[in-house]
Amino acid sequence: MTRPPAPDDTDDTDDAALFRASIGPVRELPAPPAPPSKPKPRPNTRMRDLDEEDARSEFQRALDAAPLLAGDTLSHRRDEVPPRVLRRLARGEYAAQDEIDLHLAASAQAEAMLRRFLREAMGAGFTCVRVIHGKGLHAPDGVPTLKNLVDRLLRQRADVLAFHSAPPAQGGTGAVLVLLSAR
Repeated sequence: MTRPPAPDDTDDTDDAALFRASIGPVRELPAPPAPPSKPKPRPNTRMRDLDEEDARSEFQRALDAAPLLAGDTLSHRRDEVPPRVLRRLARGEYAAQDEIDLHLAASAQAEAMLRRFLREAMGAGFTCVRVIHGKGLHAPDGVPTLKNLVDRLLRQRADVLAFHSAPPAQGGTGAVLVLLSAR
């Protein structure tokens, strides 16, 4: 019979081989998944920010603008409308296909009436309409409320291409001719 080797005679490699032989064949575990990566940054909203800034500056410009007075002329055109169209509108060369008179209406009522009128005019296919707002000569503070309301509302609407105070024979500074975009 053989005697087991003395403790100082053991070799570490023999112990490892003995251990592997005793447990049998081993399969390697799959590699652990990679740790989650840093989340991607949100997309840059540069164009939205620019649009917001433009809208804010336009709104601020409208607030800072001095109100129109009784004898002031209303005049505005979009960039895509040639200046000659505005000159023709000022001379009354476009025939108004419909009109609305806002005299004696309260501000909120006049605004609702004007919005409805423009919507119906667009629906009917009209391209030129007249809005009679009055000159505001009897305004208590000297600032014609309806005239300023009409100016502000028309500038905001995308379907309004241009507008100008009517010639004297059609109401002068108490009315405005409005060019609407085609349907």
